[in-house]
Amino acid sequence: MEIVTAPEPTGARVRLRPEIAALPPYRQGRPAPADGFKLSSNENPFGPLPSVVEVVASAAHDINRYPDATALALRERLAERFGVTADEVLIGAGSVALLAQFILAAAAPGDEVVYSWRSFEAYPGLVTVAGATSVMVPNRADHGHDLDAMAAAITDRTRVVIVCSPNNPTGVVVTAAEFEAFMAKVPADRLVLLDEAYAEFVRGDGSADDAVDGATLIGRYPNLVMLRTFSKAYGLAGLRVGYAIGPVELLDAARATAIPLGVTAAAASAAIASLEPAAEAELLERVGAIADRRDRVHATLVAQGWPVPVARSNFVWLPAGEATTAVAERLFDAGIVTRAFAPDGIRISIGEEESVDILLTILGELVPGSQEGHPQ
Repeated sequence: MEIVTAPEPTGARVRLRPEIAALPPYRQGRPAPADGFKLSSNENPFGPLPSVVEVVASAAHDINRYPDATALALRERLAERFGVTADEVLIGAGSVALLAQFILAAAAPGDEVVYSWRSFEAYPGLVTVAGATSVMVPNRADHGHDLDAMAAAITDRTRVVIVCSPNNPTGVVVTAAEFEAFMAKVPADRLVLLDEAYAEFVRGDGSADDAVDGATLIGRYPNLVMLRTFSKAYGLAGLRVGYAIGPVELLDAARATAIPLGVTAAAASAAIASLEPAAEAELLERVGAIADRRDRVHATLVAQGWPVPVARSNFVWLPAGEATTAVAERLFDAGIVTRAFAPDGIRISIGEEESVDILLTILGELVPGSQEGHPQ
């Protein structure tokens, strides 16, 4: 028998797309110490409801079977809620997976995707993977979207525009009036994605009344898709389930780009269980508690002298500038893990009540311009 040997290594490297090889993979923040608090991932600090745990456990008996590829039962439940057909609802493995699907469906090499910056950190990578080019429009001084500048940035090459409200990581909302004026400027053949992953947390000082609400816009614009998730307000981050609502033609295009069977039966069942009236009431009560905690943190930071913007999400934005890394390290040393975006600022999720005093005590010592406000 002839023995075939492998060829000698030549030193040649596998040919990859250079823009992908240069793209840093998504990395989660550092884990929290055993006695610390993870305030880096915008997770819901409350544990899952017993009714949700029960349906997830029940789904485990059938993990030898593939899930329903379209998550029809969940689509029908959401369709009833939003007054649309099931075909106008698309389920994905979190809203970020849906963002990827829509970008792939609309943007190719040579095309552009316009979005505000700083905004959701996944946007640049999703655009690069599609082979398209990011057009980042700087936020306003108040850390919100500059929609006039975004509209002006739309060119013949633009295929997708993303609006994030409340904006991640700054927490600032786009108002309904701002969004309506913006849509009047966007050509009708350009896809607009309204990313509302934190919509349920928009409550508080009256600005909630002015915030854009994708649910009120369904059917008004043939180029608009609304995206939401069960990860945050509904506490299902570990199961990965989100949804999009929009015209069937646009959703069908996104369906064509999806990895098949991406949403598990456990995830779909948990989402349906979370929409049951008693369960949802309890979940939204928790959202209210998080929002109250957020407002208390925000008010204290403002009183301390931090220039934090109004937050309408489940996190606050600390514009620490060049001190971003040093402030984040001081917090980490105190057992608080945050998400640092040097040299811009720090996103701090609203977590357990026990974390609040520690967080505010440390940040009170680091206020810009104070004697102790320049950590080394």
